[in-house]
Amino acid sequence: MTEEHRIQNEIRLALSESCVIFRINVGVVKTPDGRYFDTGVPKGFSDLFGFRKSDGRAVFIEVKTPKGRASEQQKKFLAVMQASGAVAGICRSAEDALNLIGGK
Repeated sequence: MTEEHRIQNEIRLALSESCVIFRINVGVVKTPDGRYFDTGVPKGFSDLFGFRKSDGRAVFIEVKTPKGRASEQQKKFLAVMQASGAVAGICRSAEDALNLIGGK
């Protein structure tokens, strides 16, 4: 398990009482006939997404290690989600996520 995956799991557990959170898996797949396709979400889509139970507000969390950096596509995605009224941000720990969603 990577450090980022471990942090994702810690965040999911920490938010389980206040949010419904899903983990998104992304990547490129090669078909048997040699074609490639991306797996379904826009470039920059957050690692975790869902909604806050208290008010139904959408939540998007880009998970990074302490030294990890968000790509420009990830930053742009988060900015668009924030502008649309969602809770969205970069989190490096469960504590960051609780602070983002207003849980602590």
